[in-house]
Amino acid sequence: MKAARSNHPVWGNLNKIITPVAGVIVGIIFGSLVVVNKDRSLFMILGQLFYGAFGSWSNFSASLVYTIPLGFSGLAIAFSYSAGIFNVGAEGQLQLAALTTAVVATSTALAGSFFHIPLALLAGAVVGSLWALLPGLLKAYKGFNEIVVTMLLNYVAILLVSFFLQGPMKDPKAYFPQSRPFLESSWLKRIIPQFNVHYGFVILIVVVLITWFVLYKTTFGFKIRAVGLNPEGARYAGINVERIMVLSMVVSGALAGIAGSVEVMGVYHRIMEGFSPGYGYDAIAVALLANLNPIGILFSAFFFGALRNAAGGLQVDFGISISFIYIIQALTILFVIASNGISRQVLKYTRRFHHGN
Repeated sequence: MKAARSNHPVWGNLNKIITPVAGVIVGIIFGSLVVVNKDRSLFMILGQLFYGAFGSWSNFSASLVYTIPLGFSGLAIAFSYSAGIFNVGAEGQLQLAALTTAVVATSTALAGSFFHIPLALLAGAVVGSLWALLPGLLKAYKGFNEIVVTMLLNYVAILLVSFFLQGPMKDPKAYFPQSRPFLESSWLKRIIPQFNVHYGFVILIVVVLITWFVLYKTTFGFKIRAVGLNPEGARYAGINVERIMVLSMVVSGALAGIAGSVEVMGVYHRIMEGFSPGYGYDAIAVALLANLNPIGILFSAFFFGALRNAAGGLQVDFGISISFIYIIQALTILFVIASNGISRQVLKYTRRFHHGN
């Protein structure tokens, strides 16, 4: 009976939840120990982290704002990686998408139009997907290393954005490199006027559910996961592996593009240099922590968003650099991986024990 229980799907699902949560808790504690000294105890650090992330409705709302671009970018990484392609180019894709969104969002031809927001989002998604198309084609048909190609394209995209914001698209009234303010009809308004979280969070939830449905409830999603698990087996089964790889990268780029569009439309209402503190790179950790599950990405993005939000309070109150959160992120991923390994070993020896009896 006990052996059967260990193989029960409910037990397996619970284990998938308990293991990353345990890894997160241990990672936060060990990461906090790095900055403990005689002037700040572990409980002071943990208390400030909790308060900075959830201690007030304003702080909680700010954590949700950080969650939005991390969530879209995490979905982008997970979608392509499900097909066996590691898209490290989400940062460049979201940056170029934000630049294109700025063109649409400042267009007086769409001022006051109901279609202003959808067209601005669509523009970002299209440009993000086109920027991901080239590495997808090179990977699928020429065998190029997609990590190298997407990483190099990030630099090209970021420098292109910098060029336009310091030149053709620069607001003549601004000293800092940034575009003109977006027209109000292109803004993603706040859900509750008193707090910062905007309707991009609602869009994120909808896209998370759609992505989960596509990956796990459609033939297309089955083909993607089959290619990711065993490309040769998928080809033998009649799946066009190259086509699936390219399509998965195109969708991945579109998701990353929406991340950039939503960020500039909902937070800044313009695009400026450095608007992204590295969401596309942090998204890799977001996707890995969630084990590529779209629903899990919503929660892992919130965790990393809350960390980033709380880091500001730590810097102000204790003089701890914001880079401290990267220590916690790294330790969290390491402990989650370790927890998964330990969990599998415990399950393995438990089965052997029960079968032996």
